Amino acid sequence: MRMPRRELPPPPPPAHLRAWLDESTVRADRARFLSELGRRSLGIGRLLLLWAVAAVFALGWSFVGMALMAFEAHDPFSYLFGLIFAALGVGVLIPAGFWLAWGAKRDRQVRRLLCAWAELGRDPAADSAVRAPGLSLTWLLASFVLCGLGLWVTLGSAASAVPGDDTYGEVAYTMGLGMILWITGLLGAGKAGAHYRWALRAFGGGSRSAGPASAETASSGPVSS
Repeated sequence: MRMPRRELPPPPPPAHLRAWLDESTVRADRARFLSELGRRSLGIGRLLLLWAVAAVFALGWSFVGMALMAFEAHDPFSYLFGLIFAALGVGVLIPAGFWLAWGAKRDRQVRRLLCAWAELGRDPAADSAVRAPGLSLTWLLASFVLCGLGLWVTLGSAASAVPGDDTYGEVAYTMGLGMILWITGLLGAGKAGAHYRWALRAFGGGSRSAGPASAETASSGPVSS
């Protein structure tokens, strides 16, 4: 029986119950749930979802930028349009912030479940799939590109601004978009690095302790499935 798409897998059964369960059944559940949790933690869909959240923030900031530019026109109609754009920007940014917070909470839940199921034993095939070095590298490279683009937009807009030709609103708008790109790249790179470090601890040759404490330290990123 498959669980609903938006529900997370259950936690592992307690030790006193696992003693009564068939070992092959527990191993099969571990492999299936680790695969599902790994997809929810580091799948390509998660990367696209992170970028979608960033796009919503960029849309909200675009409205704020248009409000700033309208206020700089210093006429009644521009002030009116500025207030409308500011209200639209706040109306987009606040839900995006809640979405980001909910995604970060879901990421912590996924990481706790990953740690709990990984502690049950070893299964080279399942563990290799969850380790996912290729996906970690994809996240890292894509995030580095986004960070570089964000820094280029932010610093370039500030350096190329010409007093008298470029208004403060235009510079703030462009720099804000660059900062959104840069922060999104940092979140993606941090998530890829955290997953790689956790996989080394959980499945590598070092310590296998990946309990709730390590789940808290390893989690980083806003997105949810």
